[in-house]
Amino acid sequence: MSADTIARTAFKQGTKPLYDYDKHWASCYEPAPYLPMSRAEMDALGWDACDVIIISGDAYVDHPSFGMAIIGRLLEAQGFRVGIIAQPDWKSKDAFMELGKPVYAYGVTAGNMDSMINRYTADRKIRSDDAYSPGNVADKRPDRAAIVYSQRCREAYPDVPIILGGIEGSLRRIAHYDYWSDKVRRSILLDARADVLLYGNAERAIVDVVHGLSKGYSFEQMSKLRGAAYLLTPTRRHWQADMTEVASNDVDTAGRVDPIINPYVMTEDVDQCSIEQDKPTSSPLGQSFSAQYQGFVAEQVTNKVINAEQVDEDTQIVQLRGFDNTKTDKPKTALKHKLKMPAREKTVIRLPDYEHVKSDPVLYAHASRILHLETNPGNARALVQRHTSGAGNSFSSIDVWLNPPPIPLSTEEMDYVFDLPYARLPHPSYGDARIPAYDMIKFSVNIMRGCFGGCTFCSITEHEGRIIQNRSEESILREVEAIRDTAPSFTGVISDLGGPTANMYRLSCKDETIEKNCRKPSCVYPDVCENLITDHSNLTKLYRKARDIKGVKKILIASGLRYDLAVKDPEYVKELVTYHVGGYLKIAPEHSEENVLSKMMKPGMGSYDKFKAMFEQFSQEAGKEQYLIPYFIAAHPGTKDEDMMNLALWLKSYGYRADQVQAFYPSPMATATTMYHTHKDPLHKVNRAEGDMDIVKSGKQRKLHKAFLRYHDPKNWALLREALKSMGRGDLIGKNRGCLIPPFNASLEGRDANQDSYQSARKKNSRVGNDSAKRQNNNSASTSTKNTSGKNSKKVSKGNFQTQHTGLPPRKTK
Repeated sequence: MSADTIARTAFKQGTKPLYDYDKHWASCYEPAPYLPMSRAEMDALGWDACDVIIISGDAYVDHPSFGMAIIGRLLEAQGFRVGIIAQPDWKSKDAFMELGKPVYAYGVTAGNMDSMINRYTADRKIRSDDAYSPGNVADKRPDRAAIVYSQRCREAYPDVPIILGGIEGSLRRIAHYDYWSDKVRRSILLDARADVLLYGNAERAIVDVVHGLSKGYSFEQMSKLRGAAYLLTPTRRHWQADMTEVASNDVDTAGRVDPIINPYVMTEDVDQCSIEQDKPTSSPLGQSFSAQYQGFVAEQVTNKVINAEQVDEDTQIVQLRGFDNTKTDKPKTALKHKLKMPAREKTVIRLPDYEHVKSDPVLYAHASRILHLETNPGNARALVQRHTSGAGNSFSSIDVWLNPPPIPLSTEEMDYVFDLPYARLPHPSYGDARIPAYDMIKFSVNIMRGCFGGCTFCSITEHEGRIIQNRSEESILREVEAIRDTAPSFTGVISDLGGPTANMYRLSCKDETIEKNCRKPSCVYPDVCENLITDHSNLTKLYRKARDIKGVKKILIASGLRYDLAVKDPEYVKELVTYHVGGYLKIAPEHSEENVLSKMMKPGMGSYDKFKAMFEQFSQEAGKEQYLIPYFIAAHPGTKDEDMMNLALWLKSYGYRADQVQAFYPSPMATATTMYHTHKDPLHKVNRAEGDMDIVKSGKQRKLHKAFLRYHDPKNWALLREALKSMGRGDLIGKNRGCLIPPFNASLEGRDANQDSYQSARKKNSRVGNDSAKRQNNNSASTSTKNTSGKNSKKVSKGNFQTQHTGLPPRKTK
């Protein structure tokens, strides 16, 4: 089942395709060369006002890789006048009034990146640059930009609706752990004071909302929009009075719940729910977990919950019958059906309250598990979580209500969005200032959205969804031709045809019924699902047609490759290796140890070894010297010091020397972040008896884990020697081949601390760019600049590639 199938079903049920809306009256204006950023530009367009003003934490680049450009151009195509205020001065409301009062709404986004991740490293250190700002300059946006921008919009024009979107808002839609303050924060909706939050890729929702506002609809009348989250206050509770509420868990102290084997599954779904079929074959009660559910149904109780305001501590929410409570070791004959569970579209699951998840890690882990299991647009239910506001007489109970995820875009809708009249350039007001994020993607083409990998450290699935949304072949090739014809300084090389992953284009579930009922968080873990279509022929054909375009010399693939999928189609691997690798191919096994990989939901090293063999075989057949560049994560939840030691030994056995090292970064809403905060594993049923996971939190241990990845750097040897001795592995210190690090070496380790005793191959074989020179220590800036930009600096000549590899020798060029 593909995104097209889901979308067509939704169209039959009344959902409009993006291209079928009646256009607003302002469609009489021609598309703007760039969406205006000043009143002078508005005047030149003949506008007296903007219908929607988008506030963004990024510089305005009119390119479909930038969220504000997509939403702005989409609303323009619907007939609305859209203005952009990019990276405004947030210290007062004045900058937010620069384009005047918007007719319908402000649209607020922190930008393509979470503002906290953009500003802070994984070790909470402030970054010195910002790739989304002109000149790579830092401090162009505030911390928690979505909140600050929304509050300033409210100050500027209190009566103008605020629509919050983007990844920062999307990943904070419910109570969430905040790594930077090390505490659980409430939903961003309460702090931002926005009228609605549109999470995920919100094209469909934003079009519905703005059209609705233009017709005078209230948010109450638009409360059923998928992908929308909003606040239910005491005066708004009637908005969802037709919904039936069910409890989410078996440990919540707010309401009494009878014994439930698994609180995450509705009884009518068990037969077609593969996540339940995969459970262990036996239970403490001596029968299979699957069998325990057979015949269990919800029984109507005296106080059936109709809506949120009827919930109290004495309410019996859902009762699953079938066990004798007096003899828990003996199953009781299951009762026959008495009451069929309400339709999913009429069901809302109540998560544990904010105050509970804030203070109770078990309930937090449980709420996270529920959220991740309710992500399939085919079966996801609405969620609700109570927050409180004020104190004393001003105390009030507020519910954060999340409608089910948005319906994915069909291929025709994806083409419609990506074929809009983008300038594909930064706004002219930036002059010659470089925007590194734009430089990275200006010659690349996004061919799809979504990811069904389910890696626990990644939030792509929580934002874009796991259903792959594809562009048509024709639309992709048109964009390649547009780059060839219009992109300044195009040399004939397309830097990427990809997306969140390189090779999920047109991959989907083969069975519509299975896809609709599936609740597995990943289609490729612990192994590639037997129901997943893994034929890469559509992608192979696309590569070939793109290569044949006149004026295109080479197509590179820079997006991350799922090698566990690629090995299922050797023809694709051969095509990729023969024509689309620029000497180095980046892949991400992330770790070598099975217990850590299981917490990441990544494949075992067997898949890596198989792909490596195919890569080397096809490279040799093509007569090319090419290298695999594996990436790894240090300090991931579930990792012990011994695991990192074994990974270092694995790296040394293959001769890998990691240049760039990434430590685990707990981003909001990621499953691994839940592990980090709670020490519990939400990939399995959460309970208090479960033992705690190994979590790396101290700065010293995080430094050690990164040092294991860079075992070859003499600066790390002293720390590694101390650790190996404490672990009882002093045998790994020595000069023998089997040793990890040498004994103390005064000639290498006795140097001044400011001198770098190890220089990676990347540094040896690459020129120091302007941005790198700027980031060097101020005390040595003049010397560094002279050495890197003077006549002795390494110039780039034809055939001399500047690589970002991880320490392997540069490939030979003629």
